[in-house]
Amino acid sequence: MSGWLRTRLRAAIAAAATLTGKRFGLLVASSVVATSAIVAAAATNQPEASPLASVLGHSLAADRTPVPTPTPLEPAAEPELEEEAAAPAVEHEASPEPEPYVPEESMPEPVIVPEETAPEVAPEPAPEEEPTEEAEEAEAPPKPEAGRIKHVFVISLASSGYQAAFGSGTASQMPYLSGTLRPKGLLLTNYSVLSEATTPNGIATISGQPPNKDTEAECPVFEGECLYAVETTTLAEQLEVGGFTWRAYMEGMVDPATGEPANCVYPAGSEEEKVEPGGYSARLNPFTHFHSLLDVGGCAEGDVPITALKKDLKSEAKTANWSYISPDLCSAGFAEQCPEGAPAGAAAADAWLAEVVPLILESPAYKKDGLLIVTFGGVNPAPVPAEGETAPPPPANPLKTGAVFVSKFIAKGSTDAARYNPYSLLRTSEELFGLGYLAEAGGPKVKTLGPALLGD
Repeated sequence: MSGWLRTRLRAAIAAAATLTGKRFGLLVASSVVATSAIVAAAATNQPEASPLASVLGHSLAADRTPVPTPTPLEPAAEPELEEEAAAPAVEHEASPEPEPYVPEESMPEPVIVPEETAPEVAPEPAPEEEPTEEAEEAEAPPKPEAGRIKHVFVISLASSGYQAAFGSGTASQMPYLSGTLRPKGLLLTNYSVLSEATTPNGIATISGQPPNKDTEAECPVFEGECLYAVETTTLAEQLEVGGFTWRAYMEGMVDPATGEPANCVYPAGSEEEKVEPGGYSARLNPFTHFHSLLDVGGCAEGDVPITALKKDLKSEAKTANWSYISPDLCSAGFAEQCPEGAPAGAAAADAWLAEVVPLILESPAYKKDGLLIVTFGGVNPAPVPAEGETAPPPPANPLKTGAVFVSKFIAKGSTDAARYNPYSLLRTSEELFGLGYLAEAGGPKVKTLGPALLGD
């Protein structure tokens, strides 16, 4: 089944599952989708119509054909015969006159019943055959094409302020980011997050949805506006429909009940999320907020523990076209989330980058046509000073975080002072893979790096 059909079927099944349970939803949605597709295709003469669709469409048309019935004003056939029989007899017989020759051209045209009023006998349906791969490709919309960049890696951290990341000299608390990565690529000096909270920025990065009151509160319970309806599309589904692959790698993601690594972990129903200090939190995982991914297996399939990253990077074939990578709360750079005596805040995030980023830069996929984006998905709350200590002054603009793009297609040591945000990240990714724009990513004021990275 093609990505286009699979994604549409997933969305329909998910919508039904929200009403009556997943198993019943699967049955109902599958039946409804199949029946609707057959009827619609036959009724509109779409190229997708199968022989069964055509038969059903014509049968329905025949069933709707009105059957003519005699009215009281119409003369009946039998009285006419009686009148003919009752005609007076001829007294003298005469030789019958030969009928005049009538040329074929002047003969009356036969009366043809219009097709729409004549019941059509449906032919026996041909036995159904499994659709070939070529047939599926012909039925699906044309697939988009990626430009020269075909593998994107997005790393999301917590910001301790622009100066803490990219300040000159000792002002920077992230020497690997500012001293090693930044010279390899492009620094966005005016990149800013939409909110100090982590959840809304991650959601905007993969769907273009704006912050709301629930996501601003970091969604301790997955209810209300923390969960988006099945109709809300994400970049993950866009990529699938386009024939591309995606993965989300989450550090520390385990099953709360067993403590074992697990896919797509999030609090169920009205249950409040239990977060271990420095561990995994669903607020770092935007893919868990969409019914379009949760209800039909997209999240369970593509949202995996970070332990799979090293193995996937070993070959280009196993490396997804678009990857989202998030450390745990400590390694992301959140204050007071690391063990006592270990690096914390910006220093912890920088140490994690120095360990993980080289794996990406040395991977076959990155070397061939890759792009690494190191961005910030939220603001690290200022640590509470100990007794007798003075709290450091807050950043002048806490939403300004900066971001770094690294690729062989980018000039080393370059800078860009235009205003970018999470919508810009989404739009850039969509343009790199030839996709349309989702929600706020399509806004007229959203800046994008797509054309420059595509070489336009």
